[in-house]
Amino acid sequence: MDDPQGTWTGMAAFLRALPSTLPEKPRAILVVSGHWETQGFAVTAHPQPPLVYDYYGFPAHTYALRYDAPGEPALAAQVVALLQAAGLTAATDASRGLDHGVFVPFKVIYPEADIPVVELSLDRSLDPALHLAMGRALAPLRDQGVLIVGAGMSFHNLRALGDPRATAPSQQFDDWLSAALALPAADRGARLAQWAAAPAARICHPREEHLLPLMVAAGASDGAAAKPYSQRVLQTQISGWRFD
Repeated sequence: MDDPQGTWTGMAAFLRALPSTLPEKPRAILVVSGHWETQGFAVTAHPQPPLVYDYYGFPAHTYALRYDAPGEPALAAQVVALLQAAGLTAATDASRGLDHGVFVPFKVIYPEADIPVVELSLDRSLDPALHLAMGRALAPLRDQGVLIVGAGMSFHNLRALGDPRATAPSQQFDDWLSAALALPAADRGARLAQWAAAPAARICHPREEHLLPLMVAAGASDGAAAKPYSQRVLQTQISGWRFD
């Protein structure tokens, strides 16, 4: 979409630069999206996943966007096996496509669409401990060249975007997240599981589906967290993290 005010310029620059910050080009990408919830976990297994235009009232051209990255059914099956081995409920979904939490950022990150992409749902329980456990179960994929990405938002209260009253609460919650993610992995997980007790937590996330992808990414690493992106957008503090 056009962005005449430059609202998203900083975020776009961050996304565009991501490939240059990785040690190598990923063999495949596994994305946990805040836009797909299922009973148990589900994994896309379509060899050429279609797109899910799960947004409303936008310009007509946004419903004609393409991102023709291949899927990888074998990776989807491996994800299910890892989750089931950890005692989690999971299944493949051969018909589901990629929602805008996946194809919009990745059109910026990897516009060539030449890396296989598999999408993973959230569990409808929205239990943070469960999603941290999912991340831990998926950690072996990192050693196989799979980039694990949590696609959500550190602040997701659409009614508050642009409201100056949200600036201070968003900064309080962002500071809390930064402190929690800086802890050693075991302490980090315990703190994140109690995220709802954080300052301004429910102001920033009336519903937590856009925060849980961060839990998965954090759970998939025992390494340190870094914050390569942080910006005030529409009066709210928005940040992104990555994990060694």
